[in-house]
Amino acid sequence: MNYPAFRRGNLFHVEPSHLLWARCSEWAGRELSPTRVSTLERYREWLLTEAVEAGGIGPNEAVRVDNRHIGDSLLFAGGFRETPELVLDVGSGVGLPGIPLSVVMPDTRFVLLDRSGRRVDLMRRVTRMLDLPNVQVVHGDISDWDTPVDGIVSRASLSPEQALVTFNRLLRPGGRAVVGGSWAAPPVVVGFDLLEVPGTVLDQTVWLLIMRPQ
Repeated sequence: MNYPAFRRGNLFHVEPSHLLWARCSEWAGRELSPTRVSTLERYREWLLTEAVEAGGIGPNEAVRVDNRHIGDSLLFAGGFRETPELVLDVGSGVGLPGIPLSVVMPDTRFVLLDRSGRRVDLMRRVTRMLDLPNVQVVHGDISDWDTPVDGIVSRASLSPEQALVTFNRLLRPGGRAVVGGSWAAPPVVVGFDLLEVPGTVLDQTVWLLIMRPQ
C-alpha cells in the first residue's frame, strides 16, 4: 500500500492512512474502530481504481486521497455537536464527504444527492460493495429536494450565497450545515460561522463553514 507523504519542517515522512484518519476522527469526536478502518481502506482502494478510471476523481488526485478526500471528509463530523438523524450530502460526486461520514456516524441516515447519472451509478455500486445500510443514493438536483433534514454537508458544490438560501429552506430547527471552507486561508462568508481544524490534524490548518437555520 502506498502511503501519503507529509512535510514536517524540512523533511518528508510517510504515514499510514489509518493513523491520519484516526486523528481526523478523534478531532471530530468519532470512534474509528478496526472494522471502520477496514471499510475506509476498501473505499480508498475503490477511489484509486474504479473511481479514477471512470473520471469520478482526477488521476492527479490519487496522491491526495488519504488526506484531501477521505481525511477531509471525516472532519465534517466535527461540525455536528449532536448526532443528526438525517443528513443530506449535496453534490456528493463519488461519495465525498458522505461515505466516510456514514462509516463513523452509523446512527445517522445519509442521502447522497447528485445530478450526474454517471456519478450516481458509481456511488450506488460502491455503497453496495461496502454494505452501508445507512446510505441512500439519489439522482437529482438540490433545487428539487423538498424533504426537511437535520444536517447538510457539501464540499463546495454551491456558492455560499446559493447555499445560504437553499440550506435555510431545508434545515429543520436546530439543524446545521457543514460546508467545505478552505485549505489556504480562513474564509469570511456572511451567514456562516468558521470552524478551524488545527494543523496537527492534517499537517496544515483547514477551515470548515458552519450554518444554522436563520
